[in-house]
Amino acid sequence: MIVYHPSIKTNMTNILEKKIKSSLKSYPNFPKKGILFRDVLTILKDPDLFNELIQKISNFESILNSEAIIAIDARGFIFGSALSLLIKKPLLFARKPGKLPGNLITNSYALEYGTNELCLQKDGLKDFNSFSIIDDLLATGGTASSVEKMLIEEKKKVTGLVVVVELLDLEGRKILNCPVDSVVSF
Repeated sequence: MIVYHPSIKTNMTNILEKKIKSSLKSYPNFPKKGILFRDVLTILKDPDLFNELIQKISNFESILNSEAIIAIDARGFIFGSALSLLIKKPLLFARKPGKLPGNLITNSYALEYGTNELCLQKDGLKDFNSFSIIDDLLATGGTASSVEKMLIEEKKKVTGLVVVVELLDLEGRKILNCPVDSVVSF
């Protein structure tokens, strides 16, 4: 086992953050005027960078302390799938209406540019007590808060939210009741 000195770990984190930030692409006025869309899918063009990112996320406390992971529709699926495979933890999905069969729990939420709804399969939750939520980006927090509310209603513990990018000026973490880990922030 390799043990890194804290200053080396911090330097490695800073290098990863710089690589991720330089790989992201921003789209002004998407999906509507006034929104600056940060596209994390550009990370997938670089398999080594994607691997570094998933390795980093796999060591976040909220991931380590959860029994299962819930990935949020749709970009969260990419990061959640890779993470689940690496750490060998079960993966469940929070999906938009009409995408999941069976007995569902649903919750509506506000977006920075509208409203939406997410669903969880109730049967998928029954075998686990603690969940870490993963998504690509934290903006206003509505999406993650929706999943958190559904889990709490089902008497489940939320160990935290993990995102690749956090938009600090939108203060999304303020509406959450769980810890938030972000790899990069703007």
